Amino acid sequence: MIVNPVLPGFNADPSMIRVGDDYYIAVSTFEWYPGVQIHHSKDLVNWTLITRPLRRESQLDMRGDPDSCGVWAPCLSHADGKFWLVYTDVKRYDGNFKDAHNYIVTCDTIDGEWSDPVYCNSSGFDPSLFHDDDGKKWFMNMQWRFNTDSIGGSPTGTAFDGILLQEFDAELGKLVGPIKNVFEGSDHKLVEGPHVFKKHGYYYMTTAEGGTAYNHVVTMARSRNIDGPYELHPNKHLMTAKDAPLNPVQRAGHGQYVETPEGDVYHSHLMSRPLSLVEGEAGYHRSPLGRETGIQKCVWKDDDWLYLENGTMVPDTEVPSPDNSIMPDAPKAVHCRFDSKTLPIDFQWLRTPHPERIFELTGDCLRLIGRESIGSWFEQALVARRQQHFKFTAETKLTFTTDSYQQTAGLTHYYNRHKLHFVGVTHDPKHGAILTVMTCPGDYPEAQLQFPLEEIIPLKGKSVELRACVDNCDLQFYYKMDGMSDWAKIGPVLDASVISDEGGRGEHGSFTGAFIGMMAFDTSGRGNTADYEYFNYTPQ
Repeated sequence: MIVNPVLPGFNADPSMIRVGDDYYIAVSTFEWYPGVQIHHSKDLVNWTLITRPLRRESQLDMRGDPDSCGVWAPCLSHADGKFWLVYTDVKRYDGNFKDAHNYIVTCDTIDGEWSDPVYCNSSGFDPSLFHDDDGKKWFMNMQWRFNTDSIGGSPTGTAFDGILLQEFDAELGKLVGPIKNVFEGSDHKLVEGPHVFKKHGYYYMTTAEGGTAYNHVVTMARSRNIDGPYELHPNKHLMTAKDAPLNPVQRAGHGQYVETPEGDVYHSHLMSRPLSLVEGEAGYHRSPLGRETGIQKCVWKDDDWLYLENGTMVPDTEVPSPDNSIMPDAPKAVHCRFDSKTLPIDFQWLRTPHPERIFELTGDCLRLIGRESIGSWFEQALVARRQQHFKFTAETKLTFTTDSYQQTAGLTHYYNRHKLHFVGVTHDPKHGAILTVMTCPGDYPEAQLQFPLEEIIPLKGKSVELRACVDNCDLQFYYKMDGMSDWAKIGPVLDASVISDEGGRGEHGSFTGAFIGMMAFDTSGRGNTADYEYFNYTPQ
């Protein structure tokens, strides 16, 4: 069986394709660098992260991009003997404007060096590229209408002003010809995320609607012509959990159609797994693992429309795979010693295309170079990996010397600048280096830090081991210093559920996922460094 999610933890807006016997899924990375995650599979069951193609300043520079902006909804395709990747870099979130710039890059191999980008347009986000069988290429994106009452955390239907279509001339490297609004969406509104494929003499378009929270859907339409008019699916939506509040797979929407070599059909989709589906319970409608990727098996019926194989519109946790002899891999612990010059692929950092400014791998450790604060949108020394399990333990060993409270380094459970927990080392004028706990439990927009540690704990020596234990809604930090044989608790039990899409300002206010990792800052501007010997992530 395919067990959903196939890509656990913050892997949203899946664009899925098949090239020969290989399947690929590209997902959004938002403000995390390098941009776009591409996963590979041979069986649709087990997936491996193989590359992040946007890794040069010429391709992507997100310094200054607000939280939950950056790379939105990539579209991966293969034509003319090479891979094509279309993506948006969103520069604004709150207010009426989005400032969403759309680009295309190409590469002969999936894991090679991708080209510098070709700029396409800035009329909206969620771009897509369709390669027609007559050789023409068609570029689509949703159109953003700014002169409405729609703002960041409160989207309205009027701002999502339909799907635009324009021809892309690959030789000229630009969009050409007329621009046409070909699909206004259904009455569910908030139409975005277009993907087109051709079958049965029709152009089929799937879109995401309803916003990327609990009313999310995959809407389907078709037309005899690429530029419409498009008629809606008899059920309007191909897939949604909006009317199944207790279904373990929630927020289903935004995905792409794929066929196996044998002709079986599947559709990817984003999804989430809230900690609780029961109102009033801890963690109700909070999804710390963010928007993940699932896959549903589909069937064609005599009316030439696509339906879920289960006979409903509600996505399943388990669906039949092409080869039922393949078992999903069991969760594995990850142990990183930082003893090479290459950062393990699990890890990312925030926004900057110049990682040498915020970290280096010495061969013995990961050295963070303290830059701007933990709340910066520009240059922040934070190297972290996705939280992929509801229960896990993360550990690291830190060596850090400091002479100022402006210099801090440690371990963080992080979502964004107003949803984070942190344990680490800073400086106290009377006691020198001390342990500290900081938390910002979702108080948007103030992002006011709290310091819940009541006692002063001086650091013994220059090194300390730090641990975070997350159990669904609860986070407990621990530490171990010279002379200690066992771990000791530090600070109170913190609310881990706030490190989620729905924590803080709410479900449309942010939509990435929780990270656990290493962070340092030096607001004095002196660039103090912090050395991390190892990092362990262990699912429970």
